Amino acid sequence: MDNQIAVETQTFSDEFRRYFALLRQWAWLLTLAAVLCGVVAYLISRRMTPIYQASTTLLINEAPSNRSADYTSILTSERLARTYSEMLTKKPVVEAVIEELGLDVDAEDLQEEIQVDLVRDTQLIVVKVNDTDPQKAALIANTLVSVFSAQTQALQTSRYAASKENLEAQLARIDEQIQATVGELARLPNIPANNSDRERLDAALTQYRQTYSSLLQSYEQVRVAEAASTSNVVQVEAATPPEDPIRPRVIYNTALAVFLGLLVTMGLILLVDALDDTIRNPDDIPRVFGVSVLGLIVHHDTNGDQPITNSQPRSPVSESFRSLRTNLQFASVDHPLKTLLITSPSPSEGKTTVVSNLGVVLAQGGWRVVLVDADMRRPRLHKVLDLSNHFGMSNLFLQPEIQVDGALQKTHTDGLMAIPTGDLPPNPAELLGSEKMSEIMRAIHRNADLVIIDSPPVMAVTDSAVLAHWVDGVILVIKPGFTKMAAARQAVEQLNRVGANLLGVVMNDVDFGRSKYGYYYYKGYYYHYYYDEAGRKVRKRVKTEKKVRKAEPAAESQVK
Repeated sequence: MDNQIAVETQTFSDEFRRYFALLRQWAWLLTLAAVLCGVVAYLISRRMTPIYQASTTLLINEAPSNRSADYTSILTSERLARTYSEMLTKKPVVEAVIEELGLDVDAEDLQEEIQVDLVRDTQLIVVKVNDTDPQKAALIANTLVSVFSAQTQALQTSRYAASKENLEAQLARIDEQIQATVGELARLPNIPANNSDRERLDAALTQYRQTYSSLLQSYEQVRVAEAASTSNVVQVEAATPPEDPIRPRVIYNTALAVFLGLLVTMGLILLVDALDDTIRNPDDIPRVFGVSVLGLIVHHDTNGDQPITNSQPRSPVSESFRSLRTNLQFASVDHPLKTLLITSPSPSEGKTTVVSNLGVVLAQGGWRVVLVDADMRRPRLHKVLDLSNHFGMSNLFLQPEIQVDGALQKTHTDGLMAIPTGDLPPNPAELLGSEKMSEIMRAIHRNADLVIIDSPPVMAVTDSAVLAHWVDGVILVIKPGFTKMAAARQAVEQLNRVGANLLGVVMNDVDFGRSKYGYYYYKGYYYHYYYDEAGRKVRKRVKTEKKVRKAEPAAESQVK
């Protein structure tokens, strides 16, 4: 269980470092995307028309008859508040505001600029109005409240209007009758003969007054009922012109654009990385192909195609080739190598660079090395070593008795010799697989401790597969971020099918400075020291003087 936890922890740590290295590699793109998005958002926000928001608060003054502490009354209050909040933005209210203020705007457009919010657990409603003019926003908000209050009041009083009008009409008629009766009594002479008429008018006047009193009492009862059942709207806080706009929020928009730019760019980087089917990590080699990694060659400029191990023997790149030399010696302890074939899955992966520089460091180590350019389709070894290509391998096939002295050329490095391709033949695969090739290889062996053959890419032609059975070992050169996983897999399978002794893989042109592949340990080791062509030490990324002094003697001894 502990081992499993340790493995899972290590896997997570490796994945985290890989993604961190990937993001650090593309840090310039992330920064550029964030800056561009932020600048664009800032400029657009600054050019936008500012929008101001004025707000007012309303109180729903509930009818006294509805005020109680039971649950039903509470629900009624909440429903009343929600009802009023919906009614505030309806067309009758909005159109009345437009008419009263003489606004040149459609009701639908004004409705979109009005926002109504209920204050939770209260009878308060907050009305917000947006407009480009702060004075106009406040005026619309206050007018909206007054218009809504008047319409609500009129709507509720209409329920008692008919009763009140009927009672008022009856009171008016009774009042007329009372006034007429009083007039008749005043005009009636005060004589005994008129006593019966006076008594009749007094009785009628008394009846009229009683009826009037009863109607008046009914009218007052209707008014009291109306007042007790009418809820009204009270403006508790008037809207004032705002000082600052609510939109655009320049700082917020800029920060959000920067964040979204980073997020989208990061997602694209991870998507491209997930879709990338090239070999990127040294751990993929033993896991996928079942072979070991013999060396990691640091990215460097070709310096006019000359071997960097000659021009800069103390550089980090030269040190990586010396590490390859050491690993190659350990890989052939049981079966010492006499012939070595170096190839690659596809063109442009740097196999000729590896051949020339490996030959140089082996010769510097005291070996007699012969480099053979067997790439009779696109030869480059003679250019890298600055040699003539008028006579070479193709000419040896025409000799009755093999004499390699004419094809064997000295290089600028003691102990290192090379045989170029010579004239390019029309049938290189047939020549390389012939018995004549066996004789040529035996003749070359007499002049060297190790023969290194530069052959064409495995997937391009069959030359490498033909040569594989003539050599003691094969090295496959892979360029991280360039070599496709499928091409490398097919190359390994093809070499295995012909019985090649695949010693391992060399990862060439690894750019540690970009930190794409997570080789921090390798980068930290090789960048502790650096020497220029004159032998002067140039400190680069040195953490401590002690580490520099420890690394310096080791480098000098390996160069010697």
